[in-house]
Amino acid sequence: MTLEQFFKEHPKTAIAFSGGTDSSYLLYMAKQYAEETVAVYMKTPFQPEFELEDARHFCTDHDIPIIIMEYDILQLEPVAANPADRCYYCKMALFTQIRSAADEKGFPCVADGTNASDDAADRPGMRALKELGIFSPLRLSGITKDQVRDKSRKLGLFTADKPAYACLATRIPTGTRITAEILKKVEQAETALMELGFYDFRVRVLENGARLEMKKEQIPLLLENKDDIFSLLQPLFGEIYLDFEARG
Repeated sequence: MTLEQFFKEHPKTAIAFSGGTDSSYLLYMAKQYAEETVAVYMKTPFQPEFELEDARHFCTDHDIPIIIMEYDILQLEPVAANPADRCYYCKMALFTQIRSAADEKGFPCVADGTNASDDAADRPGMRALKELGIFSPLRLSGITKDQVRDKSRKLGLFTADKPAYACLATRIPTGTRITAEILKKVEQAETALMELGFYDFRVRVLENGARLEMKKEQIPLLLENKDDIFSLLQPLFGEIYLDFEARG
C-alpha cells in the first residue's frame, strides 16, 4: 500500500501530530492526497514548548488546520508511577482524547507517525494504538525513518533533519515517580543546551544527579562551554556525569 492509496481509502483523516519528522511528513502527504485532513496536537507535561512552536509553524507553512488540546497526563497514576508499560497507559489516554476530537470534527480515521523502523516488540504504546484502531500509514507503507528524512528533504520540509526528541518522561528511570517539577528541570536543561548548539543529546535523571548523553563529535563544543554547562545543570540536578557512548 502507498500513502496515496491509504488516503484515497480514508479521505477524511486526522493526524496525531507531534511536530516531529515522521508526523510532519505524514501530515504533508495527507494534505496532498486526502480530501480533508486536520492536525491534532496534544500538549502535555511530556512535551517541551518548542515542539508546539514547530507544530504551529509547520501547519501555518502548509495551510493545514490544527487542533491543540491540553491534557495533564500526570493525573493518571499508572503514568505518574512510571512502570515499564507506562507508554501503554499514556497512549491509551491521549489517543482516546484525540479520537474523540476527531469524531467531533467529522474525521472517522485517526493516524499517527509510527514508521516501518519502529520496533513493535519494544513499544507498549503500539499495543494501545492497535486497541484503539489508530492507523500507522508510514508503517503500513513500509516507509522507514531514513526514507522519511530523505523524502522530507526532497520536499523541502524544515523537519527533515530534526533530531528525534522522545517525550521527556523517557529521561526518568522506570519506577521513579514522574513529577511536573522534574520534567521542567529536564526541559530547562535541554533547552539551554540546544541554545548552546548541542543536538541529538539527552539529560537523563539519576538518583543523585543527571547523566548527559551526547555524541563524541560534540566534545569540542562541550569543552568550550563546560563552565556554563555545569553552572546550569548542577543547581538543577547536583552531580553531573558525561556519557559519550550511549549516543554513539
